[in-house]
Amino acid sequence: MSTLKNALYFLCLCLCCSFPAQQKGKDYSNILRSTNIYEIDAFLRTAHPDEPKRSVLKPRLIKMLKEYIQSAHPADQRVKDFQEKLALLRRKPSTRISFEEMNEIIKQKQIAKFKEELQTKGKTYVTKSYGTAAGNSNVSGPKIADNPEEEEFKLLMSVNPVEHKNNTVKILNSLFDNDPNSKESIVMIENKSDCNIIMRIEGVGNTKYRLAIPARADNTIVVAKGDYLFSSLLCGAQYASQKTVQKAIMVALGE
Repeated sequence: MSTLKNALYFLCLCLCCSFPAQQKGKDYSNILRSTNIYEIDAFLRTAHPDEPKRSVLKPRLIKMLKEYIQSAHPADQRVKDFQEKLALLRRKPSTRISFEEMNEIIKQKQIAKFKEELQTKGKTYVTKSYGTAAGNSNVSGPKIADNPEEEEFKLLMSVNPVEHKNNTVKILNSLFDNDPNSKESIVMIENKSDCNIIMRIEGVGNTKYRLAIPARADNTIVVAKGDYLFSSLLCGAQYASQKTVQKAIMVALGE
């Protein structure tokens, strides 16, 4: 008899504990009025994929995250988390990305590239742009049908001799700078796809870079160390990923 009483007592206890837990479920009845980043993010993570409210809340959350990151203090600990949230919102499963820290490989690739350019000096050639915060450029590459970024890509790929020399010096200085206290680092983007792309690298505030990478090629840029959101349109598919740049890194996209 005592065993039966204990079993009933245990059952009642479980029911009592589960009821308050159910009552604590988040009420999203007014979610469309929300301006809270965490609340909207929580809703989008748990809502059904076909939930109609997603079409309203997802763009709102992206806008709120971008505005927060742009106005945030460089030491704000939430920036990296918000960049990761933004990357997840933008990312699509059709894009493949590998991320490795390959300082020596980057160095050798750049040295080989510069040697090739020295050998072709005097001939008509167009060099790659090595990236600036607001680059310029004009190069013909694989034609991409209906690519909304094609004109911007050509503009970024056009670089005058003085610009090219300055960029080359900057990259070489960074390649052979072993000072751990250096405020800058190299980022190499390897484009394995058949499409010309522009990698957008966005940090805190107005820290932004653009780097044009031709199809089946690579390109390099020197950036200030910190947390960044990397994004690009890769053959029509949106790529986005949060990365922390503290030393030379290499990012490969496409196959």
